[in-house]
Amino acid sequence: MFKLNFDIKKHFLENGLEVLTIKKDTQISAINLGVKVGAMYETKEEKGISHFVEHMLFKGTKTRKNEILNEELENLGGEYNAYTDYESTVYTISCLSEEIENATKLIADMAKNSNFLEEEMKKERGVILAEIRTGKDDIEDLTFKKVNEIAFDKSFLKFDVTGTEENVKNFTRDDIYKFYKKYYTPKNALVTLVSSMEHKDALNMIKDNFSNWSGEKVLKPLIIKEDNILKKVTSYKENIEQSTIIYLYTFYHLNKEEELPLRILNHRLGESSNSLLFREIRENKGLAYDIYTNLEVTKNIKSLYIYTSVADEDIEKTLDAIDEVINKVITKEIKIGQRDLEIMKKVHKTAVISTLEDSADLCNYILHQELAEDDIFEFIKDMESLNTLNVDKIYNFKTGCVKPECLHEGWQTSGSAKVVRMAFNLYCNGTPSVDDEQDTEEQVDECRRYSVEDLFCCCYAPYFWQAIQIRYPEYATYNKNLYAMFGGND
Repeated sequence: MFKLNFDIKKHFLENGLEVLTIKKDTQISAINLGVKVGAMYETKEEKGISHFVEHMLFKGTKTRKNEILNEELENLGGEYNAYTDYESTVYTISCLSEEIENATKLIADMAKNSNFLEEEMKKERGVILAEIRTGKDDIEDLTFKKVNEIAFDKSFLKFDVTGTEENVKNFTRDDIYKFYKKYYTPKNALVTLVSSMEHKDALNMIKDNFSNWSGEKVLKPLIIKEDNILKKVTSYKENIEQSTIIYLYTFYHLNKEEELPLRILNHRLGESSNSLLFREIRENKGLAYDIYTNLEVTKNIKSLYIYTSVADEDIEKTLDAIDEVINKVITKEIKIGQRDLEIMKKVHKTAVISTLEDSADLCNYILHQELAEDDIFEFIKDMESLNTLNVDKIYNFKTGCVKPECLHEGWQTSGSAKVVRMAFNLYCNGTPSVDDEQDTEEQVDECRRYSVEDLFCCCYAPYFWQAIQIRYPEYATYNKNLYAMFGGND
């Protein structure tokens, strides 16, 4: 069992700001400010605005010009950073304990008093546009963006956090400032502080700097959670050395109890250099330098990706090999057993102890657990669950959740193309299950999602036709007019 090396207390300031003080015997302190706004709260016209605001908070306040603010941050002698994701925007500082009061003053000033000067905004717009364009040159980054763009219709995951070039170019100072004033309020924020200070002293320091922060509670839009569209797509990009292959699965019907078996499955499948996919694709067949899985399970995001890059001539072999590994897991030809559980226990314990030992990591972990409204001590419950977990749970998910028996062989549209491939959703096999829906209209909506019209009467119809031509030419009956209509070339 874990020996906790910290004590935590939750407080609320009169202005509504939630504060978590974490008392720990440490010489390195950390403070994080989390604002409950990210890309998933943006309208289509606002895509990228949360990220733009994050950049601007380092560009000066009403009391500190840009140069002064960054000079004082540098003088802390520690590390400072910020990031925007789909669910939140987070500002972090870690430093020597004797500097934590100065760090708190700076992060509070940024949150309360950023002034969004036109000249600074103009310069930062160029920085963000360069960031977006750089992402297009990074084939791995581009692959993930492309698959999300194709995979979703209404989900916030369709758009990258950095936004679109068009939006970034068109944001006005008024747009940015209004968004900042709307979401950057004490009722929509959370502060976590790790230090050796007594809770009372830590709280008083936070009060001194944040109690005059004002703002109303934010009414947030409804979040659309959407399973990925059932498609297989090829995308082309010139002048790249390797083709990329990516699989995407979504698990929105997964309950809390089933998350842990999924994490074990993910670890065994592709999270280490001894994973099933790594051993088969790299070590046994020599098809790729690396292959990995990426699992994200939060309140609003439940997705699994498989990613690798290969030579053009090895695309088919790699796709077949990946499908073979997955199918062998499903059929239990490859078993995930007690040994894997024991390894997972060690992996989990190592990760937890590492987090507990590092002040910055601990501060960030507690911040995100609280932002997600999850149990701060969930890692203890996970270890208890690992000790009692039945191996069969890794395979046997409940009806309406992940159904691995529904996975079947995928296909691609071109054997020589630069590829971005989205695999089938594990949720269904092209045939919807309506067993989970009680309302008749909801059952009808579920069926509509996988109708013939949905699959073929769309902009992706040419891809389906091309795929049939390549993989199943015996079924590709030639009719010149129809052939041209569906993307064929003589």
